[in-house]
Amino acid sequence: MSAVRVVVVDDHAMFRAGVRAELARAEGRVEVVAEAEDVGSAVAAVLEHRPDVVLLDVHLPGGGGAEVMRRTASDVAATRFLALSVSDAADDVIGTIRAGARGYVTKTITGTELVEAIGRVAAGDAVFSPRLAGFVLDAFSGAAQAPATSGDPDLDRLTEREREVMRLIARGYAYKEVGAELFISVKTVETHMSSVLRKLQLSSRHELTRWASERRLL
Repeated sequence: MSAVRVVVVDDHAMFRAGVRAELARAEGRVEVVAEAEDVGSAVAAVLEHRPDVVLLDVHLPGGGGAEVMRRTASDVAATRFLALSVSDAADDVIGTIRAGARGYVTKTITGTELVEAIGRVAAGDAVFSPRLAGFVLDAFSGAAQAPATSGDPDLDRLTEREREVMRLIARGYAYKEVGAELFISVKTVETHMSSVLRKLQLSSRHELTRWASERRLL
């Protein structure tokens, strides 16, 4: 069998190098044809190389992994996307799958497991890290339409969309990047952000980041 052709997309050069080294040990099963560090370079690499699989980080400069899929979907129908992220947050998993990814694995995965996941996605299977599969099943069965009660009265004041905006803003995303990630306008992001700050009785992004960090929401 010919090697699965892969584009690796991540904004950390050392991580990309590590992934490339792990995949090189797969004895010809996987070939890394290109790397990219942000949305623009990822879109260009995917359109140029038309790989079998794009190994895609969820949070990228310029709009995120969902934006890469949105901008290439109509041109590379045969290419499949596998998210590889440090985040195991339900909203990241669900949003990425809804945007078109065939799988989602976390960066705790071993090299051998990653090679296996890439091969399965290339063959048309859906692949998830074990604890993430439940998020997807719940989302597509309709169980995730309403936010679950967290036990934190402050967090429970926020709607599901406000929680999504809150997490991205707290991680340092610009309003434009949040809008691109969630497919909403910058004005809508601003509206949600104002509501979040009001409900949480906070006055700035800095306070929001500290609030979210204390609750391990990032």
